[in-house]
Amino acid sequence: MAYVDHLYDVNFLEYASYVIKERAIPHLDDGLKPVQRRILHTLHEMDDGKYHKVANIVGQCMKYHPHGDASIYEALVVLANKDLLIERQGNFGNIYTGDVAAAARYIECRLLPLAREALFAPEITRYEPSYDGRNQEPVTLPAKIPVLLIHGAEGIAVGMATKVLPHNFAELLDAQIACLQGKKFQVYPDLPTGGFIDVSEYADGNGKVLVRARLDTSDPKRIVVREIPFGTTTESLIASIEDAARRGDIKIAGISDFTAESVEIEIRLPRGVYTEEVVDGLYAFTDCQVSIAASLTLIRDNRPAIMSATDVIKANTERLVKILTDELKLEERKLKDRLHAKTLEQIFIEHRVYKAIEDKTTPEAVVAAVKNGLARYGDEIKREVTDEDIDTLLKIPIRRISLYDINRAQEEMREIQKRLREVRKNLGQIVEYAISFLRGIREKYAKQRPRRSEIVTLKKVDVREAARRNLKLRYDRKGGYLGTDVSGDVLFDVSPYDRILVMRRTGTYQIVDAPDKLFVDTGMLYCDFVDPDRIYTAAYKDKKNGVPCIKRFQIEKYVPNRTYEFVPEGSTHVRLETGVAVRVHVDYKPAPRVRILEEDFRAEDYPIRGFKAGGLKLARRECKGITLEPEKKAKSPSPDAAPETAAEPQMSPKNGKEKDPSGA
Repeated sequence: MAYVDHLYDVNFLEYASYVIKERAIPHLDDGLKPVQRRILHTLHEMDDGKYHKVANIVGQCMKYHPHGDASIYEALVVLANKDLLIERQGNFGNIYTGDVAAAARYIECRLLPLAREALFAPEITRYEPSYDGRNQEPVTLPAKIPVLLIHGAEGIAVGMATKVLPHNFAELLDAQIACLQGKKFQVYPDLPTGGFIDVSEYADGNGKVLVRARLDTSDPKRIVVREIPFGTTTESLIASIEDAARRGDIKIAGISDFTAESVEIEIRLPRGVYTEEVVDGLYAFTDCQVSIAASLTLIRDNRPAIMSATDVIKANTERLVKILTDELKLEERKLKDRLHAKTLEQIFIEHRVYKAIEDKTTPEAVVAAVKNGLARYGDEIKREVTDEDIDTLLKIPIRRISLYDINRAQEEMREIQKRLREVRKNLGQIVEYAISFLRGIREKYAKQRPRRSEIVTLKKVDVREAARRNLKLRYDRKGGYLGTDVSGDVLFDVSPYDRILVMRRTGTYQIVDAPDKLFVDTGMLYCDFVDPDRIYTAAYKDKKNGVPCIKRFQIEKYVPNRTYEFVPEGSTHVRLETGVAVRVHVDYKPAPRVRILEEDFRAEDYPIRGFKAGGLKLARRECKGITLEPEKKAKSPSPDAAPETAAEPQMSPKNGKEKDPSGA
């Protein structure tokens, strides 16, 4: 038992941590998963401007990635299809059709200029040993652009998952510029497959978005899908349309896929069916409309965290400023080193310091002679002269001394000093420098990446409204069954997505999806679609003292398939009517010295109460029968109907049918 506890407490925790940090969840700093970072690092190491076979890249990357060639190849294809950092050559598959890429030995790729400019700076990158200790790999790349939000990401780890939607390249750079300027900003997803996107429920990187395909409906007898929702393919979209047609949710005559470089799916309509009749059904019953949930989970400070897109942009912008600062400081050090070396070289040659070593016989004497010779020009030399500096001077060949051009050397030193002043100026105005950098990147690369998804406000299509009501709902009054597969009296037409209200003479009701076959008892009072605005009038005989009661109510909220009571349990003579103007006729039991044995009441005189509330007494006398009728269509009850007889089940007035004369 202790061994099992150890496995759970230590091994499983270590495994979960590894999967979260080293495989599935991207890092905040560069927006990459480990396998993606290793691929890009390998490409940078191999980069010579030419294309490389993907198989070769995969092989080179295996010295950094311990999980085999298949995972590297698949990740490389996905990364290349983002079309941001990697330039492709060959068949890398198709994000529209879902076609897979060719084998690794047939396709090639290389880094794009944007990647070289915005993703790598080896001298300021922190490295760590690879899994076998033989190589050094970057902890994170010094990314100057918000790669995570541009690319998007998807991954499943132990106990958590991430789903980051792609955003527009130019809009993210504009947001970073606004962040540096202290202005407010807001970014929204931009999906690579285009379409329409509703961001009303998008919560700054989290929440969800509603995405629709772009449909060409200019032809009344033909619909052409031009753009598809993110996460679908033309194959899956066509399959969903065909499934909906088989179910009878939509009517189509045929469908053809002409997709190549862009999406083109043609939907032909049958005779008598027109475009405007089918569009809502496509959105309701097929993948032409999908809802995508987003969860911006990433690794921050070596731990998983859920952040907003705004916070990610702010963090990436702060990191951009730090990277640019480090690069400028590095360049400043290099310029100072060059200027120092050029100054020593100039003094060494122009002032013939090298002459002092002609009579020296030992290395120590030579070094001392050069050092003493340079010491006389300490005002020009800004730093201490080291043995390495002297060794460099002594390695200058005689030919170079004889051909030394004083004017050219001075010009080079002036250029170094000029650049050094620019670097120091940029360090003093680092925010302005960062803004200038972002604007330069935007000007060079944004035109190649226009927004693809159009942001709109979409009205969600109700499945129940869009469904075709082509099924007959029947009621078997003898067996007590209700459904579309039941033999009996036809009540009205339904679709499989409709919800039906069923009321029984026991004083209970249920709201169910249109059933195939459901037992509802032989005493069904009422059956219709659910309408929260409809007023129900129920009359019944109280269980305790037999007095007549009335209850008017509406059904605004409910839980499907749950049984509710609309009159107290045990009540008898339950009657039900819909509408506002209802007449309640009560027959009283005969009593001594009582001449009035029947009485009419207007339902409108009684308030509408909550469906959980009790009824109101109509009279204090015991009744023997109750009848409900609409006032405008009042008719006397059948003379041979006993007071205990159940009321007839009613149809919906909007179906144009009256009460079932069969008594069902």
